[in-house]
Amino acid sequence: MTVIANPSKQGSVKNILREKARINVIKNMKFKHIKTIMAALILGGAFLSQPVHVSAQEEPQLISTHGPWSAYKFKENGQWVCYMVSQPQTDEGNYTSRGEIYALITHRPAENTKHVFSYMAGYPYKKDSRVTVDIDGNTYQLFTHQETAWAPDSNTDYKLKNAITAGSRMIVKGTSSRGTATTDTYSLSGTTDAYTAISKACGVN
Repeated sequence: MTVIANPSKQGSVKNILREKARINVIKNMKFKHIKTIMAALILGGAFLSQPVHVSAQEEPQLISTHGPWSAYKFKENGQWVCYMVSQPQTDEGNYTSRGEIYALITHRPAENTKHVFSYMAGYPYKKDSRVTVDIDGNTYQLFTHQETAWAPDSNTDYKLKNAITAGSRMIVKGTSSRGTATTDTYSLSGTTDAYTAISKACGVN
């Protein structure tokens, strides 16, 4: 089964990006074999109503770790944001170097958004390309902007969250701006507990 959603049915890409572009600080994340990673996603002013200013109070706090997935929370403009995050078990492609790779699910209750799926590829995507997410044989398509991919609407976010928390393996395929195809494979072990942790931390039902 392939799940493909059209952003035009849910509003313009610009509006979708404005809603989701606030995934702008992902840092101090600890993974096996990695001490401390600081990664940031800041989209241009064309997609934001106003700049987001980062303060020390907004540094992520580890809630809990569940296998390869970790749950975090931080304050953004005084409001709690909670997210679960993991890196791939394997990443394949004909490249010599690549940045850090992350899959995330994020709650922002102050903005009335929850289980927003995003993917940071570690390279700029090919313009107008799509990313394919395969979870135990069910596939979903994401749209791309710079180094990040998102589900095109909240309904697809919800379906992805359900598939991830019920699944065992996730495979993410994308194409870089240089035309390099990549395949990243994730274990979904621990995702149910990680999702429960971020939902409890942010008061999301």
